[in-house]
Amino acid sequence: MLNLRDMQYSDIAAVAKLEQSATEFPWSVKNFEDSLKANHKAWVFLNDAQQIYAFTIVQKVVDEAHLLNICVAPNAQGNGFGRQILEHVINYANTVSSVLIVLEVRSSNKRAQNLYMRAGFNEMSIRKGYYPAKDGREDAVLMGLDLDLLSLFSEK
Repeated sequence: MLNLRDMQYSDIAAVAKLEQSATEFPWSVKNFEDSLKANHKAWVFLNDAQQIYAFTIVQKVVDEAHLLNICVAPNAQGNGFGRQILEHVINYANTVSSVLIVLEVRSSNKRAQNLYMRAGFNEMSIRKGYYPAKDGREDAVLMGLDLDLLSLFSEK
């Protein structure tokens, strides 16, 4: 069971440090501040010692939910937390009447792509040069989950 709560401004330093430990091109503190200022839905996930080990940020746009960021601490990866967090995002999107969840993922991040595909996401397109990379830019895979189709399958 996940221990979660809404992300607060006081969490930003810990969240930014977590992101720096988990990704080569992390968001800046300002990116996190801007997301909270814009009222994006953001959660932190806590271990039993009440330390943040994961977070996610979702932007609601009309009838879509855009998964902006999802991160699990490197030492907590591989334990199913990413899947649980993704399920939480899907449940949230359903409660706010979203019909589609979209996200971008690095073309090199096969582990994340597999997680999303197992959850029912499909590749929609490629965004050329979307992400910074060591040698210039890296493509993003745009993925989507049609929640109307998902609910049809879950009803059967």
